[in-house]
Amino acid sequence: MSIRKRTLLGLAVALALLPAVAQKRYDPGASDTEIKVGNTIPYSGPASAYGIIGKVEAAYFKMINESGGINGRKINYISLDDGYSPPKAVEMIRRLVEQDEVLFTVSTLGTPSNSAIHKYMNTKKVPHLFLATGASKWNDPKDFPWTMGFNPNYQSEGKLYALDILRNRPNAKIAVLYQNDDYGKDYLKGFMDGLGDKARTMIVKTATYEVTDPTVDSQIITLQGSGADTFFNITTPKFAAQAIRKVADVGWKPVHYLNQVSASVGSVLKPAGLDKSVGLISMQYIKDPTDPKWSSDKAMQDYFAFMKKYLPGEDPMDGSATYAMAAAQLTVQVLRQCGDNLTRENVMRQAANLKGFQAPMALPGVTADTSPNDFAPFQTMQLAKFDGKTWVGFGEPVAVK
Repeated sequence: MSIRKRTLLGLAVALALLPAVAQKRYDPGASDTEIKVGNTIPYSGPASAYGIIGKVEAAYFKMINESGGINGRKINYISLDDGYSPPKAVEMIRRLVEQDEVLFTVSTLGTPSNSAIHKYMNTKKVPHLFLATGASKWNDPKDFPWTMGFNPNYQSEGKLYALDILRNRPNAKIAVLYQNDDYGKDYLKGFMDGLGDKARTMIVKTATYEVTDPTVDSQIITLQGSGADTFFNITTPKFAAQAIRKVADVGWKPVHYLNQVSASVGSVLKPAGLDKSVGLISMQYIKDPTDPKWSSDKAMQDYFAFMKKYLPGEDPMDGSATYAMAAAQLTVQVLRQCGDNLTRENVMRQAANLKGFQAPMALPGVTADTSPNDFAPFQTMQLAKFDGKTWVGFGEPVAVK
């Protein structure tokens, strides 16, 4: 064999032995220059207060792009309005997957909307990541390996409040208001599981509402009439504000627990009335922009600077904005871990291998941890009470499963 042939053969062998990680791999939605990411969010309709999540994520990805993107690629973020309507969400998601050909979706909002697209996303094998809902069913890697939630799950949160009641008010008479869908029922199940056998005697009245209802005023009057001294308020922002205001207006003074997804000072408590919100109990896992203890925190300073530059017309005190930033930060972390292997399978693999990632907007010690067998990124929460200006954490952060 000639020297030239031996040289060419050696070169071919060397190239064949290069690690696969050095090779760029793409699925639809990814290329040398961009990464397409999509979602649906209710920019209109009864849950439009959550529209800030899409606005913040869009601005955050724009900031990332301006600093060079992810491994040289720009994020092309396509966020569509589903009006909090499951049929509309199905229509929009099909467009994102089949026409826009996004690599994956992130932060699609709402238990009803995500339930409507759950099987579709898994059939299509498109990563359905960091859903803006805490339903427990999103942590099912065996049956739905392409879906992963973000929030601590609703059942665990409901159990957290139940345990606090059992510890501090064992003779409480409890009234519950909940949204009549999977979202509300998931919270209620966790709450009842936490109360255990005492649920039947401690819960004296429940009431439901539909997202199409104009108000929940009549439900609050009914619950007050039950004689309950403790109230678990399982609502989305519009109805949470209505319920808080009506509880105060009718002179009912229960110990009032409010689910975390509606605990934003900016979009819920201010419209309800800060004076009427004093004493509310909720939970935290993301830093609260209204809390002065974060005034010297670099992550929070960066957040306020970001909001001023990119979203000057939005309220930086809205807790949904810090939530959105945390979700965007986690998304960027997954993309960085993917490197040049931007296949849908690898996106899912990296999302399922988050190890102690401290998102700058998450509370200290509240890290994102996932594994192929556990798709719940955040499982640590801290109880908090509203003092009229901000949420004040109490007790130690706990993991409730």
